[in-house]
Amino acid sequence: MKARTRFAPSPTGELHIGGVRTAIFSWLLAKHTGGEFYLRIEDTDQERYVPGSTRRILESFDWLGITLDGGPDHDELRTMKTDEDYPGALDDGEYRGVPGPFVQSHRLPIYRQWAEWLVAHGYAYRATETPEELARMRAEAQSRKQTFIFREEMRLRTDVRPDEPHVIRMRVQPRDGRTEFDDLIKGHMVFENAQIDDQVLLKMDGFPTYHLAVVVDDHLQGVTHVLRGDDWLPSAPKHVLLYRYFGWEEPKWAHVPNVLGTDGKKLSKRHGAQSVFEFRDQGYIPEALINFLALLGWAPGGGDEQSVFTREELIAKFSMEGVGSSPAVFDYNKLDWLNGVHIRRLADADLAGRLIPFLAQAGIAVDTPERRALLLRIIPHIKERTKKLTDAAPLVDFFFGDIQTPPAEMLIGPKMEQHLSLYALRETRRLVEAVEPFEDAPLEQAMRKLGDDLQLKPTQLFTVVRNAVTGKTVTPPLFATMAILGRETCLARLDRAIARLQSGG
Repeated sequence: MKARTRFAPSPTGELHIGGVRTAIFSWLLAKHTGGEFYLRIEDTDQERYVPGSTRRILESFDWLGITLDGGPDHDELRTMKTDEDYPGALDDGEYRGVPGPFVQSHRLPIYRQWAEWLVAHGYAYRATETPEELARMRAEAQSRKQTFIFREEMRLRTDVRPDEPHVIRMRVQPRDGRTEFDDLIKGHMVFENAQIDDQVLLKMDGFPTYHLAVVVDDHLQGVTHVLRGDDWLPSAPKHVLLYRYFGWEEPKWAHVPNVLGTDGKKLSKRHGAQSVFEFRDQGYIPEALINFLALLGWAPGGGDEQSVFTREELIAKFSMEGVGSSPAVFDYNKLDWLNGVHIRRLADADLAGRLIPFLAQAGIAVDTPERRALLLRIIPHIKERTKKLTDAAPLVDFFFGDIQTPPAEMLIGPKMEQHLSLYALRETRRLVEAVEPFEDAPLEQAMRKLGDDLQLKPTQLFTVVRNAVTGKTVTPPLFATMAILGRETCLARLDRAIARLQSGG
């Protein structure tokens, strides 16, 4: 069965990483079955609307490399509450049989039509209780230590005319019955109708609530599988009832467990980066983030212990049977490890292109063909040390500009005295001036022989030389570093280090 799935965020701020995980599950399911995945913007809560949110959502999907099979196009985006048009948006979102519009505020007549249908068929009713009256009812219930559940018989006015301001509420029936459905993750679910309130479906301003809009849209747009977070499970019986009232075939339900921090609490700002762009700006790459998020609650099963996946491998292996029912833990250590693995899989030229903006932020301009060629020479020697794109700048900065000569104490090797370190630097300078060709293999051979001649351990000699020519204690492999820096640069830095150590400064 080809699955048609959707992701339907509200434009009320940055796209939370937990929501992105659910979107990835929906996308993988659709692609695994040869189906479609589309985006719908649920902007019915106009009070919480944040300008620019929709554009950022679209940019997030572009950065992740998730292609939409339908979604808001340029015209729809331009006519939202604020102009949300985005160069990468679809030219025509209504294709592959998924009908638009894909912005809920553009679908208000559709919701009004189906809300009135429910009233006409006895599944909903009109009500005019004000927010103040409802607040009093809620306070009275709380004073009796009861959960406030609105019922039709609680209406303060029953002679509500269609032409006066009112809301439309669903009529939960039968009151003493149960609503049951099967969930792909939770199993068979049973809810007592007595605990389900008569939910507002259409507000006085003509906007639907989530409950009406999501059911109408999912049905009309052919959604076959509804994947959403655990938080929506209490609302599921209301949606099941609406499907049954309308006489529509229900989609398959799947309520995905929450994502927790390592402290066992629901993921939140205190656990670190939360939006896709925060992860991007911290140096994570989309291949790793998709891989990591897919593994938050899903495993390939069948004894497959694989944990590093390409997008294509995830699509090939994904199934709902592999989604667990327990909350997943967001482990930054695992994400860092996966990010490093995927960085090492990149071609050098690809990695160079991704590093350039991060190097620029650190004040390292790679803005000429010569500097790009230099970066490409360096990359094979830093890949193993790069877990995030932000790790590269301190590993390469001394290649692109001069360094401050290290203080004398940094030029004295481990378990060495000043005079021995100074002698080692002078002998190294002599070697650097003479070695031919000036490449890493001849340099290593000559330097190791020098260490033997001086009766120094490699760690001792190489530490002194590394600090002198780079100004750092952690660098790419020393001999490759010296070869890339070149003979003249190494000689100049060794001369300054010798002078510094001679003066004791």
